[in-house]
Parts: sequence; C-alpha cells; structure tokens
Amino acid sequence: MNEHRHHGPAEPGTGAETMVPGAHPASSDHARTAPADQVAGGHGADHGASHGPGHDRHAGHSVAMFRDKFWLSLALTVPVVLLSTDIQEWFGYTVPTFPGSEYLPAILGTVVFLYGGFVFIRGAQGELTDRQPGMMTLITLAIVVAFVTSWAGTLGLFDVEIWWELATLITIMLLGHWLEMRSIAQARGALAALAELLPDTAERVTGDGTETVHLEALAVGDVLLVRPGARVPADGEVVEGEADVDESMITGESKTVSKSPGDRVVAGTVATGGSLRVRVLAVGEETALSGIMRLVEAAQASASRAQALADRAAAILFYVALASGVVTLVFWWLRDDPEGALVRTATVLVIACPHALGLAIPLVIAISTSIGARNGLLVKNRIALERARELQVVIFDKTGTLTRGRPAVAAVATDGAGDEVDVLRLAAAVEADSEHPLARAIVEEAKRRGIDAPDATEFESLAGRGARARVDRHSVAIGGPRLLADSGLEPIGETEAWAREGKTVLHVIVDGRVAGAIALEDEIRPESRAAVLELHALGLKVAMITGDSQAVADSVARRLGIDEVAAQVLPADKAAAVERFQGGGRKVAMVGDGVNDAPALATADVGIAIGAGTDVAVESAGIVLVRSDPRDVVGAIELSRATYRKMVQNLVWATGYNLVAIPVAAGALMPWGIDLPMAVGAIAMSASTIIVATNAQLLRGLRLRREPIVVEPAAAPA
Repeated sequence: MNEHRHHGPAEPGTGAETMVPGAHPASSDHARTAPADQVAGGHGADHGASHGPGHDRHAGHSVAMFRDKFWLSLALTVPVVLLSTDIQEWFGYTVPTFPGSEYLPAILGTVVFLYGGFVFIRGAQGELTDRQPGMMTLITLAIVVAFVTSWAGTLGLFDVEIWWELATLITIMLLGHWLEMRSIAQARGALAALAELLPDTAERVTGDGTETVHLEALAVGDVLLVRPGARVPADGEVVEGEADVDESMITGESKTVSKSPGDRVVAGTVATGGSLRVRVLAVGEETALSGIMRLVEAAQASASRAQALADRAAAILFYVALASGVVTLVFWWLRDDPEGALVRTATVLVIACPHALGLAIPLVIAISTSIGARNGLLVKNRIALERARELQVVIFDKTGTLTRGRPAVAAVATDGAGDEVDVLRLAAAVEADSEHPLARAIVEEAKRRGIDAPDATEFESLAGRGARARVDRHSVAIGGPRLLADSGLEPIGETEAWAREGKTVLHVIVDGRVAGAIALEDEIRPESRAAVLELHALGLKVAMITGDSQAVADSVARRLGIDEVAAQVLPADKAAAVERFQGGGRKVAMVGDGVNDAPALATADVGIAIGAGTDVAVESAGIVLVRSDPRDVVGAIELSRATYRKMVQNLVWATGYNLVAIPVAAGALMPWGIDLPMAVGAIAMSASTIIVATNAQLLRGLRLRREPIVVEPAAAPA
C-alpha cells in the first residue's frame, strides 16, 4: 500500500517535488522522494528525456526546476536588456558606463545561456541519441545560433548586438515550459488525488485494544477500527458497527451509503456518523483503489489515433523548420546581410518549434481521463472513448442495466370490496418471513407505502402454488394461476392485461374469495427513461437485448421509448445479436453489467460495462462506469465528443500558427519593413503553447454527473 501514498505538496504545479511522470509511475517511491531537479528513472538532473514529439519530452523534469530557472534567468535578463544599446536608443536613456561595462551583457547573457539554456541542450542530446530530433533540438539550434552570433558581435566580427534577444528568448522559453509543465501536472493530478485518498496509518484491533500501524504492515484477515470521519485504510467487510460511508471519491455518487455487518467497504472511502470494525480482504495492489489508479494511468498513456496524427505532423514540422532555417540563412547571406541571416534563422527555428503541436493532444487526453475518473467513468481504452463520438446505436442489456435486476410491485388491483392497502397489508403479512424474491418485493412495497403488516399465524407453504396463513382471523392465500385453478376461482379483470404485458401476477385469496391481485415485474430504473431521452437528443438510436419474452421486452421498450428490441436472446447469442445491429456499417455500443455480456461487449464497436462498482477488472469493456446509472452512458458520449472537439481545435491552431509564423520569421514581410525580432518570435511560440494549454483546460467545464432521480414514496394511509 505504501506505493500509493502521497508525501509532499498536494497541489500540482506548486510543490518542489511535483514531477511529470516519465518512465516510472508518479506514485513510485522514487518519484515521491526524489529532489526537485532529479529525473525520474535515473537520468541526469536536466535531461530532457525526449523521445520525439509523441513521447513525454519532459519526463523527469519537475515543475519547480523550470520555475526556479525562469525566475533566476529573468533576474539576469533584466540588466542585459537595460544595458542593451538598442534598447537605450529606442527608449532614449543612457546607462552610466565603467571600465569593462561593455562586456557585462555578454557575461550575464552567457550565464543565462549556460544556466537557463542548458536544459534545452540536454534535451536535444536525448532527442539526437534516440534519433528523433524534435522541439528541444530546434530550440537548441536557435539559442546556439543566437549565442554564437552575439559573441561574434561582441568581438567585432559582426555589427550586431543581440545579447538582450538571446537572454529574453531563453527566459521566455523557460516561462512557456514552466506553464506547460504546470498544466500537465494538474491534468495528471487525478493519480495524485487518488493516492491521497489513503491514510498513512491504520488502527488495528488487538487483544488489548488497538494499535496504530503503517498500511504496509496490514495483512488480509486483520480487523481494523475506522472511527467517524476517518478513511477506510483497506478493502474489507464490516464485522461490527453501522455508519454512513461517503464513496463519492470512488463512485462519483454524492449520497452516502449505509454500511452494516456483512457489507463491503473500499479503501479510501470515508466513514461518517458512526464507527466500523472492518476485516481486511485486500491490501496493496489488490485493492479497488489501486485498480482504478492503474486504469487511469494506463488510459493517460494509451495510444490515440489523433495523437498518432499529431506525432507525424510534429515530426514533419521539425524538418520543415530545419529546411526553412537553412533557406533563410542562405537567402539573406547571399543578400549580403549576414547579421540578419543569423538572427532570422534563429527566429525561424524558435517560432517553428512543434511545442503547441506536441502539447495539443496529450494534455486533452490527460484532462479528459481525469474528468472521467472523477465522475465514475473509467477509460480502459482510449480508442473506445474516441469511437464513442461516432456511435449511431446504443444497445442496452435489459436486466441489471435498464432495470434493477430484481422484482418490484408494478400494480395492485382489488375486487371492488376492499382497497389496495388491504390487499397489500394481508399479502405482506403472509410473505413477511419468506426469502423468495417476489415475497420480498411485496413486503418492501408495503413498507414503502407506510403500511404496517400484522403478524401471521399457521403459515403453510404450498409447493409450486404459493403460501397460506391466518391473518386477523382470516384465511389468506397468495399465489399464481395454479393456486387460483386449484381453488376453482376466477381472476379479477385487470390480470389478463398484466399477463399480456409479461408481468408476474399473484392472486390474493381471503376466506375463499379473490380479494385482489398484485402485478410484479423487473423494476425499471428511474434514470432509464431520462437516459433514452438524452441519447435521442444526441441523435442516437436506442436498442435493447433481453432474454425475456417478446411481450415483456415490448412493454419495457414502449415505456422507455426504445427504438429496437431483440427478445428471447440467450446469453450465448448476445454477440450475434450485436452483429445484427451492426448491419449496414452502423457504429454500435453495447452496455451491460459485465456478468454474462463479455462476448457482446467485445463484439461491439464500444463496450461499456455499467454498474461495475469497484470491480474494474471488466476485461471486455473499453469503458467502465462505476455507477448503475444508465445516464452515465450519455456522459461517456458527451466526454468523447467534447474531447475530440478540443483535439481538433488544438491541432488546427497549432498547425495554422506554424503555416503563418514561419514565413514571417524568415523575413517574408521585409519588403514592407516588417522584421520579426527573435524575442517576439519566442513570445509568439510561447503564446501559441499557452493558448493550446488553456483551450484544453476548458474541458474542465464539462458537467458529466447527473442529479439523482428521487422516487417519492406513496403517502401513508390515513
């Protein structure tokens, strides 16, 4: 369990130990305890660890490192700018001179180059070693050209003075990287937030009371004391006590869940309003929280079609920038402007860095994955989430998905001599001690309506027919059609329609007279109708697969507004049914509880396991929904569409920026007297990156969680 505890600053992007995950998980002991400038994975302190545009070029760089380098470089850059003769001429001031003062900009500029710029040089080293030149290589070429040109001017070889531009360039690049790293760290903060859910210690119950132990000392079978307001340290089963448990950080459900002996609890949840004694069932990597962390981490690192496109574009852009730099250098050199040739070449290399392009997709992926995780929507496969935006049909497995998977009272009818309350009261009295699902449904309905069932005596089970008992000096029997036939009685009028709709009908016989009847059916979730309406609003068709009869399927479909139905489908035939829905090239999602739906989930274009709770090991699903709310399917599709929009927006901006910026930096507007300074090029490049990062952050405004639908109980009888 130790590997998932967070030690250090809680807020991403501000603490000295906030690391951008690289070769090792962010939750590893090494990443948790390494100094700020140390690189995860054992590389050198400032190594870029770049692996081309598609990889994490900042692996091992800490946010604090870029922050510190930026502020110190800025402090050195200010006097370099103030001492520049160009700046003094532009703003009409003069700085007092002293012997050797003419070399001060060169000395300070060199310090900025070595201190602030060396991180880019080390990054370029890594890229060239991997034979995947990219952003760091372009930046390095630019600052080296500017550095050489600056010294050439200082030594009198060229009539140019650009130390202020070199220092400003490096400082702005450090600022851009610092802001980028903060955005990435905040997006990947989902893992840190999950890790922080676990306490550092636990109270283990012993023969003499309790003892405080570290989580790694826990073992399966230990009994733990969880006090009010404390977090549950490990997955387990309640053996003593009652409490409401806040599971929102795991399931996304805002309402607390009552726990009592025999109930399961999950590590990281919070006990409120009571204390619990919990027997440990899983520790360390076996806990549900660890499983969710692995899913989030894998999703953020998984492949993406849009990412592959961005990687190819960034790789091409490097060579375009390099070629543009060479053409710029040769063109202006041949025009007898060597100083301008060097400055414009450096500007082209800076402004063409595929920085924004490299950030366009990974940041959106990281943010969308963390948003999903916070809302109980776990992405196991990035491709599945990308495909969700293209869906045309969403297929629900009926039982346990659109319905609760347990019977509930749908209607009550009487013979006219009594009322529904009397029928339910007598039926609940007979069924009070039965464990049969239909009996439990009747008892629960009576409780929901506030009906107090009297005690029954002389209970008798009628095999295959029902049950009989004496209630309030009356003989009361309850059962199906066979009980009615054996008694020689006729059903009341409403039951025929119920039977046609596929409902289960139980007749209530009082003193040899049919006093009423109760219709039961698999209870439809109150959220199902809303889910179907929202899917229709998104332009999707909704279908249902069930093993029930056609009558039952049609009844449910009619009430929910479902478009297509496949009834009487055996579990083994669900995959074939999905293939039929895919006819004509339709893109189909299959939504099931993962119990017997694995082949169908795997066959569909997008497999969605719903109601998985903390069981994240649903191998056949690309998307796992923690809650049993079918409206979360709508949330998954909305997240897919919003994520794709942000990816496209970022890619269009990043590529369009370079198409315009490179010619301007190369001097294409010189005939009109417009020459882009190198520092302005650096600002434009950094601004492009910040725009992409800010646009990705707008995803956080997406609201995926639906308010719970509360079913009001019927009023209690007067």
